[in-house]
Amino acid sequence: MAKYIPLILFTVFTNFGSQVLLKHGMTSIEKFEISSEGLMKSAFDIIFNPFVISGLLVMVVSMGSHLVVLSRVEISYAYPFLGLSFVLTALWGYFVLSEDVNVWRILGVMLICSGVALVAKS
Repeated sequence: MAKYIPLILFTVFTNFGSQVLLKHGMTSIEKFEISSEGLMKSAFDIIFNPFVISGLLVMVVSMGSHLVVLSRVEISYAYPFLGLSFVLTALWGYFVLSEDVNVWRILGVMLICSGVALVAKS
């Protein structure tokens, strides 16, 4: 199973990349109310935003590679690795977006890393 770790990590990084692109796309448009009217007003901006489109395309690639992984590796081995995308997004949020990362988030990220390490060792 270890031979599939590069493919699993590709899935993790494309998942992370899609989230970064989607976040950039959604913060580059005007904020809208969470209602059908607010969404309808912003639908064009969302649908045709190049970062949103790119994020969705990268997400499709990520899901495709995840399907390949699932066809070759036990789900109980492969799926915990996706937790690494949480680690990457937390780091991106802190270092690039200057988001608040408190002690609880840091502990959560450390738990995720510990869990992935244990699964990888198995």
